[in-house]
Amino acid sequence: MKRELSDILQRDLRDPHLGFVTLTEVEVSDDLSFAKVFWTVLGDEADKKRSLRVLNKAKGFLRGEVGRRLRLREAPELIFKYDSSTERGLRIEQILEQIKEEEQAREEEKDK
Repeated sequence: MKRELSDILQRDLRDPHLGFVTLTEVEVSDDLSFAKVFWTVLGDEADKKRSLRVLNKAKGFLRGEVGRRLRLREAPELIFKYDSSTERGLRIEQILEQIKEEEQAREEEKDK
């Protein structure tokens, strides 16, 4: 489902307001009635909001295309959730780098 949705977003959804969206994960309920689609986008908060509006507006189209491509009798309802794990990972990386730099500075001061 993730691969098909990604393909639809890339090839078939023609909305200039949709940013560079990447689907990170899709969780489908056991009864196939719901699919949580986790996504991220390059850009700022405004890009995130614009992209979410486009995704929500295109839900019906996306659901229909997924159902058709995967030959499902009834396609799951799509629920879009922003995936902030990439941002959290980058922030943790920045903090670790800052700690490393501070430790190096303390070692240099200590050696003088």
